[in-house]
Amino acid sequence: MPRGNLNDLLAFLAVARERSFTRAAAKLGVSQSALSHTVRALEARLGVRLLTRTTRSVSPTEAGDRLLQKLGPRFDEIEAELEALSELREKPAGTFRITATDYAADRLLLPRLARLLHEYPDIKVEIVIDYGLTDIVAERYDAGVRHGEQVAKDMIAVRIGPHMRMAVVGSPSYFETRPIPEKPQDLVAHNCINLRLPTHGGLYAWEFEKGDHELRVRVDGQLVCSGAMQMLNAALAGLGLAYIPEDLAEPHLAAGRLKRVLGDWCPPFAGYHLYYPSRRQSSAAFALLVDALRHRG
Repeated sequence: MPRGNLNDLLAFLAVARERSFTRAAAKLGVSQSALSHTVRALEARLGVRLLTRTTRSVSPTEAGDRLLQKLGPRFDEIEAELEALSELREKPAGTFRITATDYAADRLLLPRLARLLHEYPDIKVEIVIDYGLTDIVAERYDAGVRHGEQVAKDMIAVRIGPHMRMAVVGSPSYFETRPIPEKPQDLVAHNCINLRLPTHGGLYAWEFEKGDHELRVRVDGQLVCSGAMQMLNAALAGLGLAYIPEDLAEPHLAAGRLKRVLGDWCPPFAGYHLYYPSRRQSSAAFALLVDALRHRG
């Protein structure tokens, strides 16, 4: 097959995986119009429609999905082999995509990656903020960061953070006109700051546990955020109650800028883990990345 046809297939795979000509063009470093022309030319040569296009979305047709499922893994294998060759160089090299929450990125990833990236300039890391439970294999991430109990059983998981606790907090001004909630069910009468899970499109249900009792409360309020820092700042501004990591709230609790409630319903739980499929074990550069992030407390 002519090399140009291989490039056309790679262009199709990028659009099919991203579900967007705009995102795929940015990823490939080409213009959106050029990418669209390439895919249309491929469809014309094959004599079959590969993508369904609307003004709002792009999705594979039945033929396109078959091509994606058959060719995608093969191109991934080629890419992995080429990356493995880079390990024969004097210095470890590679580019790794990691999905994580903003909290995990700020508190765990960035501080620990600083030394690694300084010592190994040929290692590159892309951190994508996402609160949804992204399928890292389907979305072509090298690794993800989630709480221990959220990691799929078929993944390799490495602990990168200590045990955590969540905290329900509000500003003193918020509580001036509202009663203190005594149990999680009381939250339905409060103005709570919700968290949107972009992958699933729904709102996160606040999780509580006390003894043998476990509760998931779907709260309501005027504000919906997409990250922990937004929720913290909203709570500080008196816009409602927030459900955030305890250590994020601690400085403000100590300073009196926030007040904590329902503390006895928020026990410790497994902290953050880096998880990845087993095929990633062969890369020396990735092993350095994992070791840099590993929790040693």
